[in-house]
Amino acid sequence: MSTHTLSVLVENKPGVLARVSGLFSRRGFNIESLAVGPTEHPDVSRMTIVVAVEELPLEQVTKQLNKLVNVIKIVELEPSVAVQRELLLVKVRADATVRSQVLETVQLFRAKVVDVSPEALTIEATGTHDKIEALLRMLEPYGVREMVQSGMVAIGRGPRSITATAVR
Repeated sequence: MSTHTLSVLVENKPGVLARVSGLFSRRGFNIESLAVGPTEHPDVSRMTIVVAVEELPLEQVTKQLNKLVNVIKIVELEPSVAVQRELLLVKVRADATVRSQVLETVQLFRAKVVDVSPEALTIEATGTHDKIEALLRMLEPYGVREMVQSGMVAIGRGPRSITATAVR
């Protein structure tokens, strides 16, 4: 199985997310990552869906997605022609004995500290899935107390816009 990133433009209406995710669920596909948010057009949202599936079943799902009334456009974003990022907020144990080492790790990954307490630091990092995973591996020995990670968001490289031609 291979991983595919779909950028799906949908009408910004209640129930659209449930209909789109339900289509994947009914086909037995696990969505590895899902991020939804507004676009530059207030009546249009972009869903970035990462799913591990073979080519032929993906093509069938894409055709079924296109049949949904609220779906405007679907584009598969190849990693080489897209900018892909995830967001991580992680709270790490960082008392006085290890704080400087944690801060060095944060700088190494170009992350930033967004909250400080005597026993912990909350760190914000953005980057590719691999960068986020590497940062977590480096912070693990200090003690990850809590974390939250967004789904991947992705956009095509260059001047072209998929929303410019898709908005009705």
